[in-house]
Amino acid sequence: MTPTKPAALLLAAVALVALNLRPFITGIGPLAADIGLQTGLSLKGMSLLTLVPMLLMGVFAFMGPWLQARIGERRAVITALALLFMGSFLRLFTSNGWQLVGTAALLGLGAAVVQAVLPGIIKRQFPRHVGVVMGLYSAMLMGGGALGAQVAPWISASSGSWHIGLAWMAVPAVLALVLAARSLPRDAATRQGSVAIKKYLKRPRVWLLMACFGLVNGGYSTVVAWLAPFYRQHGWSAAASGSLLAALAVCQAFAALLLPMLANKSQDRRPWLWVTLAMQILGFAALAFWPEAAPVAWAMLLGAGLGGCFALSLIAGLDHLPDPAQAGALSALMQGGGFLISAIPPWIVAVLHDSTGGFRAGWLLHLGCAALVTALYWRVSPASYAQAMDLESQAARRKGMKTAASEI
Repeated sequence: MTPTKPAALLLAAVALVALNLRPFITGIGPLAADIGLQTGLSLKGMSLLTLVPMLLMGVFAFMGPWLQARIGERRAVITALALLFMGSFLRLFTSNGWQLVGTAALLGLGAAVVQAVLPGIIKRQFPRHVGVVMGLYSAMLMGGGALGAQVAPWISASSGSWHIGLAWMAVPAVLALVLAARSLPRDAATRQGSVAIKKYLKRPRVWLLMACFGLVNGGYSTVVAWLAPFYRQHGWSAAASGSLLAALAVCQAFAALLLPMLANKSQDRRPWLWVTLAMQILGFAALAFWPEAAPVAWAMLLGAGLGGCFALSLIAGLDHLPDPAQAGALSALMQGGGFLISAIPPWIVAVLHDSTGGFRAGWLLHLGCAALVTALYWRVSPASYAQAMDLESQAARRKGMKTAASEI
C-alpha cells in the first residue's frame, strides 16, 4: 500500500489516537504500591482502576452505531480525545482513591467511544487493506500500553509524584486531538435502518464473538493490573516491574502488527488465532508454576499471544460483514460485550489473591479461559460467516423483491 498524502495523514492519526487508549491503564500497576500507600486503596480498590475503564469500554461500545448515526464518527472521536485529555490532566489534582477512580471512568469513556467507532472508519477508508491498518491500530494501542508502563514510573521517580507520573498522558492526547481534527474525514449521513443492532443480538455468532473477545481481553486486563504487583511481591522495584510490563506490551504491539499481515494471505484467521492462544496458555502456565525462571521471556510470550489475538479477533469480526457500517456495528457490539466480560477478572483475581495468599489461582483461571476460547474458535470459519449473519436469506429476500417488482 502506497498511501497518498491525505491517506498517510489519516494513517498517522489512527496510530496516534490508538497510542492513547492504554497508557492510563498500564501506568497504574508499577505505581500501585505508592498509590495505595497515599490513597488507602486496597487490592480490591486498586482493581477498580482497571475494572471501571474496561466496564465503560463495554457499556459505551454498544453506543457505537448510535454515535455513528446521530453524532458522526469524526465528532465522536474528537470528543473522546478531549475526554482522554481531561481525565489524564485531572489526575494532577486527585487527593483520594475515589477521585482517582472518577478519572479512570472519564478515561474509560473516552477510550470506549474511540474503540466503538474507529474500526468502522478504518473499514470505510481502507477497504482493501483492513487487515494491515487494523494491525497498525492494534499495534499502536498495545505500544501505548508499553509507553504507559515504562514512562509512568520513570516520570514518577524523576518528579517525586505519582500524580505527575499519570498526568503526563494528557500530552499525547492533545496531540492526537489536533491531528484527528485535521485528518479525519467529514461525517457522511448514515442510512436509517442500515445498522440493525437488535437483529444482530439475536444471532448466536455475535454472542460467541463477544465471549471470545471478552475472555481473551480478561487475560489482558488482569495482566496489566497485577503483573507488576506480582513481581513486586517477588522483590522487584517499581521501575523493574514497569519495564517487565513494557516488554510485554512491546511484544503485544509487534504481534498485533505482524500477525495480521501474515494472516492477510488467507480468509481463515483461525490457525493464527490458535497460535496466539497457545502462547497465552504457555505464558499463564509459566507465571503460575515457574515465575522466577525467565520472567522477561514469560512476559514477552504472553504479550505476543495477547496482542496477536486482540488484533486477529477484531479482524475476524469485521470479516463477517462486507458493508462498512454493518461491520463497524458488529465490531462495536463484539467489543461492548467483550469489555463487559473483561472488566471483571482483575477483581476476581484480587479476591482469589486474598483467599489464597498469591496470584497462582488467577493465572490458572486465565489459562483455562484461553483453552476455552481455543475450542470456541473452531466454529468461526469463513464458510460460516454468511449463514451466521443471515446474509444469504437477506440476499434471497432482496432478489425476491426485485423479481416481484419486475413482474409488476
